Amino acid sequence: MTGKNFLNRVAKGKKDIIQILLSILQRTDCAYCVIDGFGVNAYAEPVVSLDLDLVVVADRISDIQAIARAEGMKVEEFEHSVNLSMHGSDLRVQLQKDNRYQDFLPHREQRNVLGYTMSVAGLHDVLRGKVWAYSDETRRKSERQKDLSDIMRLVEAHPELRGRLPSKIASLLE
Repeated sequence: MTGKNFLNRVAKGKKDIIQILLSILQRTDCAYCVIDGFGVNAYAEPVVSLDLDLVVVADRISDIQAIARAEGMKVEEFEHSVNLSMHGSDLRVQLQKDNRYQDFLPHREQRNVLGYTMSVAGLHDVLRGKVWAYSDETRRKSERQKDLSDIMRLVEAHPELRGRLPSKIASLLE
């Protein structure tokens, strides 16, 4: 079974929402990069996630929304994100609107994530995003614990990253 088949089976996907999204991004010629859990999966042993978080060029989000709707996706806009989903798949796509993440785009690189070739934020940027997420005390404790676990996965796979961690987080990994 391929990574794609596995992920779509876990997501109960009748349609391959990731491939549809990648096609939309290609048709709009929109620069993007994967962050968060899928981003971590590009640099460490993969863990299954039903959330695909991306950064796209900020002024292209409305183009992506329009095509996503035309492809049958549900589009929901929130303060810090645009969420895409599709009937027949449990996978959720989140387009990040937080401007801090725009700096990740120039450092993106092509990586294979569970059978999909996609642009992923650079290793240091993936770590930085996870540190931001963990440090956000408004997030649920369970989300922050997952962020800490992702940080730990990255540091175990790339020990040189330990020096980039805030001391408070580094001490939690001891």
